[in-house]
Amino acid sequence: MPTNIDHIVIGATNLEQGAEFIEKTFGVAMPRGGEHPLMGTHNLLMQLSDRTFIEVIAINPDLPPPARPRWYGLDDPYVYNIVSHAPRLLTWVVNTNNISALVEKSSFNFGDPTPVTRGNLSWSFAIPDDGRLLAGGVLPYVMQWHVSPHPAALMPDLNCELQSIEVSHPYSSWISGILSDIDAQELVKVKPLMANTSPELKVMFNTPNGEVTLSNLG
Repeated sequence: MPTNIDHIVIGATNLEQGAEFIEKTFGVAMPRGGEHPLMGTHNLLMQLSDRTFIEVIAINPDLPPPARPRWYGLDDPYVYNIVSHAPRLLTWVVNTNNISALVEKSSFNFGDPTPVTRGNLSWSFAIPDDGRLLAGGVLPYVMQWHVSPHPAALMPDLNCELQSIEVSHPYSSWISGILSDIDAQELVKVKPLMANTSPELKVMFNTPNGEVTLSNLG
């Protein structure tokens, strides 16, 4: 039951704002992906490899509001206020070939595996009932694709690559333990922080603009 990095999530107020941010930061024009009727969102997508990608996601004003809180904390006033000023790294996502077994063996509540579709793609995604970011975004969401090959292989290759992910937290051993529960401890570097310090997710990329680092703290 291998666990792999699936994608990196950036939140934006709208896709136009997100596209401008990516073009300025990465030096590429990120194309549109599609809509998520279940969540009332839509996105921009590009590959980081043939099995990983980056997503810019925003609430879609043309879709009816969902019957449940949206994923990635997009309905949280705090998150909404942050991305209204500028797009922001929100979190990361891992994939597995048995999502039910993976979430059940962890003491942390990743949420219930939920069927999701976008066009002809389908997957299961563990979403907490309140849609919150997990540990403020430093813990990943968990998903399982029901398509092959991995959708990233069919996304545009704009010469952007994922270099590394760092998670810093005052309770670093707690974070490491949860990541170990889902076999993700080797995917990121976990660093300790002093007490009462804001947890941080940092993602490093190679891009046409050179090395780029994004943080959930801005």
